[in-house]
Amino acid sequence: MPASRVAGLLCGLLLVVAGCGGAEPDPVQRYFADNNAAAERGPAAQQEFLRRTQHPDFRDQLCELGDTTIELDPAMSTLRRDPGFTPDGAGPPRGEVWVVGVEVTLRRHDTVVGRQIGSQHLVLIDDQPYGFAPCPS
Repeated sequence: MPASRVAGLLCGLLLVVAGCGGAEPDPVQRYFADNNAAAERGPAAQQEFLRRTQHPDFRDQLCELGDTTIELDPAMSTLRRDPGFTPDGAGPPRGEVWVVGVEVTLRRHDTVVGRQIGSQHLVLIDDQPYGFAPCPS
């Protein structure tokens, strides 16, 4: 990761943590904040967020979450590029691929039904973050 990108990510994280205004948060941080805000509004809002932010080349692979919401708590210190990532063996996605460690909390009707540590891949295309919506198994 270029030093300028690291500095930008760290500055963005410090601004968010410190609560300072005036600067737009990093696109990756914004993705997670928007996901969690949608989850707080309920399953329909989160489904719309996931539909809107699904990687454009994988829009046909969106799953319905039913009455489940997904809260994602990223460990931003683990954020790194992952150019070798291929979703479901489909080949590398278009864009700049990043991965970050996350704690995933699943809720149904405001009750926690699962918690897991994992990783989340995001792809930046023209500074817009896109993800790959989870499919319950």
